[in-house]
Amino acid sequence: MINQKSKANFALFALAVIFFAVGVTEFISVGVLPAISKSFMITTSTAGLITTIYALGVALGAPILTILTAKFQRKGTIGAIIIFIIGHLIIGFATNFGEVIFGRLIAGASHGLLFALSSTIAAELVDESRQASAIAYIFTGFTIATALGAPLGTAVSTYWGWRIPFLAIATLGIVAWILNRVALPKQARKNVEISSIADQVKLILHPHVLLTLLITILGYGGTFATFTYLSSILQKITHVPANQVSFFLVIYGVAIAIGNTLGGKLGNAKPINALFGIFIVQGLALFAFYFTVTNIYLSTLNIVLLGLVAFMSVPVLQSYILILAKSYSSKAVDVASSLNISAFSFGIVGGSFLGGVALDTYGLRSTMLLAAAMVALAVLMMLVENKFENKRQK
Repeated sequence: MINQKSKANFALFALAVIFFAVGVTEFISVGVLPAISKSFMITTSTAGLITTIYALGVALGAPILTILTAKFQRKGTIGAIIIFIIGHLIIGFATNFGEVIFGRLIAGASHGLLFALSSTIAAELVDESRQASAIAYIFTGFTIATALGAPLGTAVSTYWGWRIPFLAIATLGIVAWILNRVALPKQARKNVEISSIADQVKLILHPHVLLTLLITILGYGGTFATFTYLSSILQKITHVPANQVSFFLVIYGVAIAIGNTLGGKLGNAKPINALFGIFIVQGLALFAFYFTVTNIYLSTLNIVLLGLVAFMSVPVLQSYILILAKSYSSKAVDVASSLNISAFSFGIVGGSFLGGVALDTYGLRSTMLLAAAMVALAVLMMLVENKFENKRQK
């Protein structure tokens, strides 16, 4: 007879598999851009819409679809995986670039719903004291994909064409669908009422929640202000040969996976203290990268440190937003989760955009100072966050 803990662990593993598939498709765009551009005879900047539209799908899809599936966690998750698969089949068999964009929009929307519902499911599968660890575990699939997405996309699209990676992701989605059909609890959510518009507005407009979402955008956006251009930084400033850049991306990704797990453990007990420490180290590491980037040995050490802290705050923030939702509007917990997923996406879009502006204006190295400034602002906001938290616990 399988015990409850084993069932919970299997369910967490099933969720981690879909997070891996989602992670690969989010970061694979970097590797397939040249091939898509050539295939449809469009500019690289136009082809880059596959990244922007995907992030937009995540940001918009997370809160809207989560509200529509509020009562049905399991069905919502299974349905989102099906949408994810369909999106990638549309991309894989697209006859024009418009169909590729449409497929990416659908896939992005399913990403937002999957992350929102899965985070809540993971938190409900374990005791409250282990919520951050459970969320960190399923995010491990995503963080591993961070290291593999771009290199895999580049290699596969070079030798077999850009369609094969997306069809492979669709296949991985089918595997995840089977696992989640078997693993996720079949019973309906108990004692859960669908949140009203008033519940959702109450949560969204609460100053403590708004501040936390802004911190998510700044802290996560700071990572992507530099990470988006890491390949160019390594080639043009550190002078790493192009065929060796993927090695550094893998190192970065392994460090991310380790940091994600550590973040989950740190965030179980005192999330505010954990976030303070993470953001301070992250800001200092980004600032130091500006000075170490020209030395391959020092920059490698810096990349490891940046990888460790890049996603360390993710499980802490995702767990903490659920805690706030339970305090301020308990019926809208899933909505809170989806809002934070949207905040992560806006962080990616905002960080990448501002990093691009800094790059065009002041050069590649300026992206590190911009990123450090964004994280430093998040640290300052954490001082206010701490006051809100003290008030909440009284």
